[in-house]
Amino acid sequence: KKIIKQTDRSKKTIEIVLPREEKYKYISDGFINTLEIVTFDINNNIMILDFNLYETKEELEEIFLKNQEINKIFIGPLTSDDTRFINKFCENQIIIFSFASDRSLAEDCVYLFNFFIEDDLRAIFNFLDDNARVALLYPNNRYGNYVNSIIGEYSKNSNATLIYRLSYKEDLSDVRKIIKQLGKYEYRKNELKRQKEILRQKNDEISLASLKKLEKFETIGEIDFTHLIISDGNIRILELAPLLPFYDIDPERVGFIGTGLWDEKSFFDEPSLQGATFPGIEESNRIGFINKYIELYHVPPPRISTIMYDLSTLINYLLIN
Repeated sequence: KKIIKQTDRSKKTIEIVLPREEKYKYISDGFINTLEIVTFDINNNIMILDFNLYETKEELEEIFLKNQEINKIFIGPLTSDDTRFINKFCENQIIIFSFASDRSLAEDCVYLFNFFIEDDLRAIFNFLDDNARVALLYPNNRYGNYVNSIIGEYSKNSNATLIYRLSYKEDLSDVRKIIKQLGKYEYRKNELKRQKEILRQKNDEISLASLKKLEKFETIGEIDFTHLIISDGNIRILELAPLLPFYDIDPERVGFIGTGLWDEKSFFDEPSLQGATFPGIEESNRIGFINKYIELYHVPPPRISTIMYDLSTLINYLLIN
């Protein structure tokens, strides 16, 4: 595409486009706070930040309709759905830096900044060895279904073997049923019952001693998989994770693996996730930003807020140079 060189150092207005809906408030507030930090860190004297908050598609469209100058830069929207909606404005020769997670949207005037699941899956399957037998547990939503649609591509180039894929409803209403199915809970429970009955009938000292040991267990028999990838995050993971050992999918015998969505301190104290693995960037690379954010706003920043920091400093660099 045509590249227009900016030669003057005059101030440039950047349109910040973020949702104000309650479910996105935490991230939107985190992005706004991050931009405040960036403004002081880079001693900004070239970018004017114009904040536009929207709730409906109509409000989102209005923001782009009133800001149609050539080379106008937009930071946002946040979601893939909203990014797909405003792609039509690319014909106006604007530049959109979106936080959408769907890589197929990176075209025309849209540039994506995010932690992408493709990179997570590549890292996970590079980490697993040829003895790994992998199951995937994913929510039946846009993110989970997308993971399911591409995971085969990454597993086929790995020494590990993908053997199961099971989905659950986003509201977790069927998650107990799905977890029991995943771990063959009913089969293993019935097998334990059968073994106990055999030992009772033998009625000898060794059999009775074995029976006493089996009384401690809920199920018997090995699970088919060695690792379980759970492609979910947010509060759902804190509700889902304890159900796995409850239905005898033991984290001592099965390696729990998450995606980058697990890179949140709130997940680290969950007992069932101790020893779990997920791909991410070392906290040491961002600890200065985290400490500054907490000092100013008295809460930890959303994990994704570092992307806003990197993006806005990049735009500042591009404008200056």
